Amino acid sequence: MAKAILKTDFHFDGQKGLYVGKVRDVYNIDDQYLVMVVSDRISAFDVVLPKGIPYKGQVLNQIASKFLDATADICPNWKIASPDPMVTVGHRCEGFPVEMIVRAYLTGSSWRDYKAGAREICGVPIPDGMKEHQKFPTPIVTPTTKAEIGEHDQNISREEIIARGLVSREDYDKLEQYSLALFQRGTEIAAKQGLILVDTKYEFGKKDGEIYLMDEIHTPDSSRYFYADGYQERFDQGLPQRQLSKEFVREWLMEHGFQGRPGEQVPEMTDEFVNSVSDRYIELYEKITGETFVKAEEGDVMERMENNIKNMLARLK
Repeated sequence: MAKAILKTDFHFDGQKGLYVGKVRDVYNIDDQYLVMVVSDRISAFDVVLPKGIPYKGQVLNQIASKFLDATADICPNWKIASPDPMVTVGHRCEGFPVEMIVRAYLTGSSWRDYKAGAREICGVPIPDGMKEHQKFPTPIVTPTTKAEIGEHDQNISREEIIARGLVSREDYDKLEQYSLALFQRGTEIAAKQGLILVDTKYEFGKKDGEIYLMDEIHTPDSSRYFYADGYQERFDQGLPQRQLSKEFVREWLMEHGFQGRPGEQVPEMTDEFVNSVSDRYIELYEKITGETFVKAEEGDVMERMENNIKNMLARLK
């Protein structure tokens, strides 16, 4: 079994800091560039699981890199280059304290809230009589606040964001415009692969007064996809939709009695299970991109990454 990369501890010229997220290690270079290493860590229920998933980092990085390139005509994005299968180097931006969630279907948390009686999400009215997985007349934007570590993101309305001064009205209008245009492009790309882009999240920031798209885009960790084939029949019969996301990992954990609640233990992740998750991520890559996944060389991955990053940073000076 290929070795999973769980952590990095590089030291680059001009390095100002290192942020370790659930999945990504992000190096700040001279407060000007970011080096984002997408590790093989995997999280569910806000918990980083004890074993990594070989090739998961490569899958997520290459999907995001591909879609950043495929949407660069819509709005500027942070990517400069992907010098390694697991790494993207880009511009450091000052992030907005909100995430832009775009939903085209009533599913997931929005369905749970609706079923509990809510008839609006983030200030957006939702009509009576809708069913789970039903398509909205047009996609809606339901932003959340960016939570501190260990906290959950909170739904928030456009009006509250502006009133609290989190984002100016002018900037928020631009974020909403960009988000819907990016979602439309993602929907078109997905449709060519026989998929439905159900919902996704975008993060934005500013550099030199200009808004940039940041982080990942349209990956199975940040987005939900349905298979288009059979969607209508399943909807008509009230059946669950076939999904392309990491939902299968959450389902396996729940089957083994884990939902991230206090006192619960993460079930043992056998090599067989880890390999099956790796295979599923590769399948996700091929289905979403329509390309064959090429596994990166297995040798000394850390040395390869470090050399590729150093060469890239030298070119930026």
